[in-house]
Amino acid sequence: MTVEPIRDLQKIKAMLKQLNSQNERDCLLFMFGINTGLRISDILPIRYSDIFTDNGSFRQHLVIRERKTAKEKKIKLNDALKAAIKSYVTSRNLSGDDYLFGSKKGGSIGRVQAYRVLKAAADAVGIEHFGTHTMRKSWGYWTYKASKYNIGLIMDMFNHSSQKVTLRYIGISQDQKDELYSMVQFSL
Repeated sequence: MTVEPIRDLQKIKAMLKQLNSQNERDCLLFMFGINTGLRISDILPIRYSDIFTDNGSFRQHLVIRERKTAKEKKIKLNDALKAAIKSYVTSRNLSGDDYLFGSKKGGSIGRVQAYRVLKAAADAVGIEHFGTHTMRKSWGYWTYKASKYNIGLIMDMFNHSSQKVTLRYIGISQDQKDELYSMVQFSL
């Protein structure tokens, strides 16, 4: 089974609502994934100090070193994500080197646990072909559309070597290709 992006905004909202009713941490995890396009392996080890300065204000950028590529990545957090993070860290009283996605056992939650809680919520709201990469793919899919189909930008964000790889990764199917053809029309 190949995981797919979530192409329906109502499904994304339903997923957020489902997760929020279960666990604030898990809802933030999903929000983080769909708002940044980061891999789950790069999200889980994020600490309070990666996002906030010593005086408690947001850093200008979240700077991480990607686990898969070892490349440095700078992410500007959007306002919706900042508001969710601020609410979460306040309610959990997080500071310093606390993990954003902490486990009751210590450290951060693992990939398997992250998958379990997200997959259960996806099943509950009827999202098929869900995996942890669904968040990254969804970010790519919606950013591609919002950027007016700027595949070069998405390709660069994902560090892909070709447009074809990126298009396949974000699930651009024949339906979306057909939509592009109907958008641009020239006539006398």
